[in-house]
Order: sequence, then C-alpha cells, then structure tokens
Amino acid sequence: QVQLVESGGGLVQAGGSLRLSCAASGSIFNINGMGWYRQAPGKQRELVATITRSGNTNYADSVKGRFTISRDNAKSTVYLQMNSLKPEDTATYYCICNTYSYGDYWGQGTQVTVSS
Repeated sequence: QVQLVESGGGLVQAGGSLRLSCAASGSIFNINGMGWYRQAPGKQRELVATITRSGNTNYADSVKGRFTISRDNAKSTVYLQMNSLKPEDTATYYCICNTYSYGDYWGQGTQVTVSS
C-alpha cells in the first residue's frame, strides 16, 4: 500500500503563486505515475497534471503555461508549482499515484483558494 500526504495549499490573491507537495510512503518502489487532480464545489474532479516515473508530463489545457509538475523519485515526492493563479483555480487539489501492482491511491486533498 501507499500513503500520500499533501501540503502547500492556502489562500492567495489572483496572479499569485503556490507550490503543492505530495509525499508518498509505504510501497514506494511500486509507484509508477504521479499527478494532481482538482475538484471545485459542484463540479467533477478533473485532471490537472501528471508525470511518469521517467519525467514525461501531461497538463490540462486550462493550466498549460502556468503550472509545472515535477517529482523527486529519491524523496518519493511530487510537486505542483502554480503561477499566475486565477479565481477559477480555486478547488481542492488531490494527489494521485499509480502503482504497478496495487492500482491507484489518492491523497486527502489540500484546499487552494484564489481571491479576485
């Protein structure tokens, strides 16, 4: 099994920046891809960005050019650098990891609020 702990959320003004972190523990050798999803009130959870173990990335169109995902395999941690934040980025952000043997695991979520 894998446990994920997110940190770094908070309240920021539009145009500001935040950096989210997600640290994995447990069967970390089994982790393949990692990523971030978000869910705003009344909306479905949506993909924000993903990164493979080798570093290939994928972004939602709405965050391209503003968000950057990265990972430190030695620390089993994935990061999401969020710049030029907009009010519509307000959501609960969830970390996800995909494992080779056990399926997907989710973090508990961290709140990001962008004020206008």
